[in-house]
Amino acid sequence: MPQVMEPKEKAKTVQNKMVSLTKILVTTDFSEVSDHALDYAIAMAKRYDARIYLTHVITPDPFQFAEPQLAQATYEKVRQAAEEGITDILISGKLRGVPHEVLMEEGNVWATLEKLIAEHEIDLVVAGTHGRGKVQKILIGSVAEEIFRQSDSPVLTVGPLVKDTVKKEVELKNILFATDFGPGAEKAAAYAFSLAQEHGAHLTLLHVIESAAAYTEESVARQRESNVVRMKQLMPAGTENWCKPEFRVTFGAAVEEILLATRESKTDLIVMGAKPRKSLAGHVPLTIAYNVVIKAPCPVLTVRG
Repeated sequence: MPQVMEPKEKAKTVQNKMVSLTKILVTTDFSEVSDHALDYAIAMAKRYDARIYLTHVITPDPFQFAEPQLAQATYEKVRQAAEEGITDILISGKLRGVPHEVLMEEGNVWATLEKLIAEHEIDLVVAGTHGRGKVQKILIGSVAEEIFRQSDSPVLTVGPLVKDTVKKEVELKNILFATDFGPGAEKAAAYAFSLAQEHGAHLTLLHVIESAAAYTEESVARQRESNVVRMKQLMPAGTENWCKPEFRVTFGAAVEEILLATRESKTDLIVMGAKPRKSLAGHVPLTIAYNVVIKAPCPVLTVRG
């Protein structure tokens, strides 16, 4: 077991560094994947006594090139449909007992969300993703990736393969922290360790070496050892008093190795860094973070570097 409780004074020192998750913004387009993401957001809110900001952004795409009269009629239909979607969620009773606020805005999705995240000092963004294929992603883009590539707040993305059986409260028994030691690795590690402490979860740290070169047994052993040392350096001060994480170094394609480790450890949550990207943030195909998100059987928490 990874958890060894330390005397109260030391445990308190670590506790003071716990990340805050008291304000959760969840995006919805009223689709099935959005509903699933909302279920996770509600479960997280109950666990952390958080306030939910249920957010829908009306984009100008459906009517921006239409004739003025037609554009107005289209806008009114889109607005009415959105209001009905929000009403259906509220009537369902999902949010009963959870402090919440409805935010319905108009404009570009990310620009609008960026403003709301800053305005409401959001600690966590939750979003669902349909998992677009390569061509669709280039042409249409992924809103979820556009968000987690640019958000200063961590983003919990619920992909299309995540099981739709969400309990009333989030139970994280196994957390996988995958790192490439890029910018923001320490920040992502802080979330991984904090969540592991909060949930009493087993924590696995994974680094994947992507290379086609052949290695001798000695070379492999040296690389494993040096990368384990680097992963240990990501542990927040005081963590060793209560957490005995597992360290893994594997060779191969990053996405496949992360998903393999996820299955082997029965992971409930993947935590990983996300490289920042402004231009075409949601349109670049074959990115590691996006492919993990859409193929993982559990939610993925990305922390931008």
